Amino acid sequence: MASDPMQSEGRVAAILRSESGQLETLIKQLMSSSNEQRSQAESLFNLCKQSHPESLLLALAHLLHSSPNPETRTMSAILLRRHLTRHHDAAFLWPLLSPSARSSLHSLLLSSLHKEPLKSISKKLCDAVSELAAATLPDDPSAWPDLLPLLFQWVTSADPRLQEISLLVFAQLAHYIGQTLLPQLSTLHSVFLRCLHSSATSDVRIAALAASVNFVQCLSSPSDRDRFQDLLPLMMHTLTEALNSGHEAVAQEALELLIELAGTEPRFLRRQIVDVVGAMLQVAEAEALEEGTRHLAIEFVVTLAEARERAPGMMRKLPQFVRKLFGVLMDLILDIKDDPAWHGAEDEDEDAGETSNYGFGQECLDRLSISLGGNTIVPVASELLPTFLAAPEWQRHHAALIALAQIAEGCSKVMIKNLEQVLSMILNSFHDPHPRVRWAAINAVGQLSTDLGPDLQVKFHHLVLPALAGAMDDFQNPRVQAHAASAVLNFTENCTPDILTPYLDGIVSKLLVLLQNGKQMVQEGALTALASVADSSQEQFQKYYDAVMPYLKAILVNANDKSNRMLRAKAMECISLVGMAVGKEKFRDDAKQVMDVLMSLQQSQLDADDPTASYMLQAWARLCKCLGQDFLPYMGFVMPPLLQSAQLKPDVTITSADSDTEFDEDDDSIETITLGDKRIGIKTSVLEEKATACNMLCCYADELKEGFFPWIDQVAFTLVPLLKFYFHEEVRKAAVSAMPELLSSAKSAVEKGQSQGRDETYVKQLSDYIIPNLVEALHKEPEVEICASMLDALNECIQVSGPHLDEKQVRGIVNEIKQVLTASSSRKHERAERAKEEDFDAEERELLKEENEQEEELFDQVGDCLGTLIKTFRASFLPFFEELSSYLTPMFGKDKTSEERRISICIFDDVAEHCRESALKYYDSFLPFLLEACNDEYPDVRQAAVYGVGVCAEFGGSVFKPLVGEALSRLDAVIRHPSALHSDNVMAYDNAVSALGKICQFHRDSINAQQVVPAWLNCLPIKGDLIEAKVVHDQLCSMVERSDRELIGPNNQYLPKIVAVFAEILCAGNDLATEQTVSRMINLLRQLQQTLPPSTLASTWSSLQPQQQLALQSILSS
Repeated sequence: MASDPMQSEGRVAAILRSESGQLETLIKQLMSSSNEQRSQAESLFNLCKQSHPESLLLALAHLLHSSPNPETRTMSAILLRRHLTRHHDAAFLWPLLSPSARSSLHSLLLSSLHKEPLKSISKKLCDAVSELAAATLPDDPSAWPDLLPLLFQWVTSADPRLQEISLLVFAQLAHYIGQTLLPQLSTLHSVFLRCLHSSATSDVRIAALAASVNFVQCLSSPSDRDRFQDLLPLMMHTLTEALNSGHEAVAQEALELLIELAGTEPRFLRRQIVDVVGAMLQVAEAEALEEGTRHLAIEFVVTLAEARERAPGMMRKLPQFVRKLFGVLMDLILDIKDDPAWHGAEDEDEDAGETSNYGFGQECLDRLSISLGGNTIVPVASELLPTFLAAPEWQRHHAALIALAQIAEGCSKVMIKNLEQVLSMILNSFHDPHPRVRWAAINAVGQLSTDLGPDLQVKFHHLVLPALAGAMDDFQNPRVQAHAASAVLNFTENCTPDILTPYLDGIVSKLLVLLQNGKQMVQEGALTALASVADSSQEQFQKYYDAVMPYLKAILVNANDKSNRMLRAKAMECISLVGMAVGKEKFRDDAKQVMDVLMSLQQSQLDADDPTASYMLQAWARLCKCLGQDFLPYMGFVMPPLLQSAQLKPDVTITSADSDTEFDEDDDSIETITLGDKRIGIKTSVLEEKATACNMLCCYADELKEGFFPWIDQVAFTLVPLLKFYFHEEVRKAAVSAMPELLSSAKSAVEKGQSQGRDETYVKQLSDYIIPNLVEALHKEPEVEICASMLDALNECIQVSGPHLDEKQVRGIVNEIKQVLTASSSRKHERAERAKEEDFDAEERELLKEENEQEEELFDQVGDCLGTLIKTFRASFLPFFEELSSYLTPMFGKDKTSEERRISICIFDDVAEHCRESALKYYDSFLPFLLEACNDEYPDVRQAAVYGVGVCAEFGGSVFKPLVGEALSRLDAVIRHPSALHSDNVMAYDNAVSALGKICQFHRDSINAQQVVPAWLNCLPIKGDLIEAKVVHDQLCSMVERSDRELIGPNNQYLPKIVAVFAEILCAGNDLATEQTVSRMINLLRQLQQTLPPSTLASTWSSLQPQQQLALQSILSS
């Protein structure tokens, strides 16, 4: 490449001379297969672009217009499009052009479009014209005055080629300047109507279909969309016409456009839904058609079912179609061959015999059941699946079992009600003569254990575990054995030790047999199952430890071949989970040996595709959890590779969405997402390793506390940027969870003098780095569930380092809380609008409720965050609280959920409790809500309200005094309620008793004490809310110590009750009172023994139950 500026300038000038032909040569070199030639050409091209953008674009336009060479015209069209597209900002050259150059370029582009004979080039030209129009017309509709008139002229001409070109441009312009074209809507409508008629060529009809679909999508008003309704039969006719004349490629194009419409504007199809879906199902059932065509027709119907947010409940109104579609999908999963390769496979992933029909059918059953739900799908399945199971062919049995596994997730609530029936269908097939059917039955049990657990485990362990144990004996069919071991894993993941314990002897001994005698695939399955059994049975696994561990260690040490890598990795996983289950004491001797093996493995050069590395990351973290601080010596060894994995850059490939570079759709290792006009392919294995590593970092910080100090800085600088890692949710979640752990670790190290000489200022620096970044990430987070985790983490961070926050940081947090509340409120509003749709039904209401529960979880975290800020900053937080009150006060409303009411009351309770006299000015606004909520129908709301009444009684002084009467009657209603002591209500009852006690203590002069104090005593002891119990029983103790007249009563009338309460509290150990209160009570009882007349003492004593008398005697005599 010439570096001399004069020489470069000369070359650029020569290239741009229109007659020289050098630009055409340069374009050929840009397409060269030689990297060197191509990169030299790119440098020259960029030089032309920088020094003479206008000449370059005009020269390209001239080549496009007049070069006889199709390749040159193609490349010119691509280069022009790239430099006339606004979102390629760096390449967008339009703003640099003079008005005359712009005008020349406009006319050259349109003239080329008019005369270009080759369809592939004219399509690229349509793209370039559309992009330029989209970049300029929205800001200035007169920027290209002759474009729209010319397009209307072409579309009404007799030349099909010009009609198609103009429709292609209209289709692309709809997204960008649809609103600008609104005045032309009726003209466009009649144009599309004419072009969709069957007299037009198929190319024109497809282009008209694309334009119609795009316009329907861009019209925001339903009445504008309705004007296009009469196009729908013609749009469908385009499809049927293409199929009838055998043009399946055209039909597939039409189907893809209609699928797009179904996903974005399903309501447009609603009035003609019966005809449209009926036609699609006919296509799906037509066996003479290509597989791809039938799949697209099915995709259309499934997409329509999934378009819940835009047309809730619409497809559930068509049960006859659901039945038909289910039948079509069942036929697809019948398409499976009994391939010998399946039986002889070396690993579980071998899917020989499965066809693309089979895979697509499975996927659609899953999607359909999730989108329509169990009430719609289960009746259809219960009608169809028994007939499949009763048929003679093994393929039908197999299909029924596969279908059950696929629909379980979406139908779980309904299937749980019929679990016995479903399970007997599956377990009968455990004895089917065909191994693939037995495999499918085991597969269904595994899937149902996940989707219908823990109900399935609790009710049917006695049927499922023996069946799986039996299947593990099938040595003739290793595939079946290995799958049975995998299903044990699914079953035990949702299992409690008490369910599992009776079966452990049988299961562990079976798995040990498989470990010694099975094929490698079976051994791997057995290892994973053993690991899960140990994890679920915890210390119950200790009795098997000595039998199991030698085998595991032997595999770890001896499985060194490349073919055994996965076996060794699974052994590592199993050892670490067994170690965690049995605990440090039992595992300690073997742990050192195992860690030595891991260290030598880590130092050896592992291949890039060796699973050992990722299994090792997790095994080290489990060993740390098991050994605690004893693990610290290994940290220097474990951390460097772990940080390296956490810092992996995502392996991303970006192409333009319409480029010809196709990612392999079936390649599981690459995930593709389309953003605007970019298609992004991401290697998932890299992301999974990164997510695992981030999770492990979090585990170490959590487990080692102050011991983690040496790594805090490196980990913080690694994880904080990942709070905004949008390629992978698990990475963000792990980074979020780690934030409070890092701060706690730093604080603990400073407090315990283990911080290498750093002091509190270090904690402040760390907090200044973490908290603002966490708040910023919360602002940008798209997922509600992760927003809730971020608020939770933020709350924990404030608990650790609250006092270090400055006013600006608190302001940032408060502003973000406002933003969270506003966004949540608008999401709830959108859902409420959805509920007004005409097809909205009970299933949709259920789904809506679940979505709104996520919002409640979010608000709960907001409440906790505010509570922590109030406790930390007390009165100095009140100006912020006042700003937030306009967001919180509406939450007290009767139209809000019980959870919203409870949380807003809790926030006010915190203000009253921690800001005391500074909070009195809010009593007028909040106390009426609080008093009314004391008798709310929901116990959690009552609890929060009566607790608040107690706080206001304690700190409210004269402001609370006028309300004492109403407060008493409200509390009385809670305490005297017939089911006040029912487990649901006991927390509200205990807090009401506590509040009554505070009124007795702080407002004695405003009540009839001779009546109220004994009534309060009668409610004691309280035993539900252990925190309030300690407060109330301490108050009782103080009142007895000062011989409170109304409490003791005339002639010691209430002493027997007081002694009985003391006895009950003392018998409960330290549950109902603090140690200090307990010893004060014992002293009081001893005093009473000495001071009371013997007759009073005897009658008091005799009022106790015999076991209380014995307990008191032993307490008082010790």
